[in-house]
Amino acid sequence: MEQKSSQHLSRRGFINLLLSGGGAALLGAIVYPMLRFLIPPKLPEATSSTVVAGNLDEVPPNSGKIFRFGDKAGILIRTPTGEFKAFSATCTHLSCTVQYRSDISHIWCACHNGHYDVNGKNISGPPPRPLEEFTVFVRGKEIVVAKKIA
Repeated sequence: MEQKSSQHLSRRGFINLLLSGGGAALLGAIVYPMLRFLIPPKLPEATSSTVVAGNLDEVPPNSGKIFRFGDKAGILIRTPTGEFKAFSATCTHLSCTVQYRSDISHIWCACHNGHYDVNGKNISGPPPRPLEEFTVFVRGKEIVVAKKIA
């Protein structure tokens, strides 16, 4: 009589192998998106120290505008007197995005009712320190914002 090859896979062994592979694929399909959510990709830092935040027509007196500064948000404000100011739009309390409220002429954080004046100084609420200030200059019709050099 001939002996069967030791490499021959029984039906039960084949089903076990198939189920094990399917279970591993299912586990990978569940764990991979969770890891991508918990460990977000790195965003590039600003390659330039200046950015065009907008045009003169976009920001009337006593208004504000959010703009991108590399991987962070910035806020450009035109005071009621027409002066331009720019700050980081990240609240110093819990990193929420701030906004300009023209009704009270303050920068306001909606997360915990934090208030900053038009110079970025924290005046009420939980924010522990002022907003990071940027330098603003007008070039033709463009409003250019630059990081302050310490």
